[in-house]
Amino acid sequence: MLTENTDPRIIIALDFPDADSALSFVKPLDPALCRLKVGFELFVAAGPALVEALQARGFQVFLDLKFHDIPNTVASACRAAAALGVWMINVHAGGGQRMMEAAREALEGGVDRPLLIAVTVLTSMDDAELGACGIGRGVDAQARFLARLTQESGLDGVVCSAREAAALREDLGAAFLKVTPGIRPRGSEAGDQKRIVTPADALRDGATHLVIGRPITRAQDPATVLADIHGELAAVMEA
Repeated sequence: MLTENTDPRIIIALDFPDADSALSFVKPLDPALCRLKVGFELFVAAGPALVEALQARGFQVFLDLKFHDIPNTVASACRAAAALGVWMINVHAGGGQRMMEAAREALEGGVDRPLLIAVTVLTSMDDAELGACGIGRGVDAQARFLARLTQESGLDGVVCSAREAAALREDLGAAFLKVTPGIRPRGSEAGDQKRIVTPADALRDGATHLVIGRPITRAQDPATVLADIHGELAAVMEA
């Protein structure tokens, strides 16, 4: 089980189609070395029961459902997610300040309140795709703009590319969480991620938590890969 002194920086993205696959995968993993991310596909397939099963095994869960709706609906969704006892939940910063503030207020006063963060720009997007959506800023500028809005709304941090982490640390401080997908150990395939960074470089640049999926979940020996990445991060933190 996790102790109060344990703060794993690695979040493994459980991109599996069903509960059995996810639970089988996590059996050899050490909860002291990682947290787990449950996203749309898995949550729709397996529901709250899977979250409870993962937590019963000692893992803290990031429920990655990226709520984005009118303020009242998002607030209600955040309360429901918090009732599951998860470690972290998220919303889309593009929903605006009023929506983010409603989400934050919905969690206030709760026991063991989950961390609340917001997605800035998806790491699968580049400047051209943002432009095609009618957004004139480039990826970096848009991410910094939305990150500032997130902090002003009172949230705990953002989901962002590790390539933006250094700028956001300068803009918003080291304590503001920067949860970074698109992390690929050296030699890994990029997949559908366009803005990728190695684990050690991400940590040096200011990322607080690293979301890693396929390089671990599709490895022949996931526990060994996880331990190797953890060792790499420990070396950076001790340097």
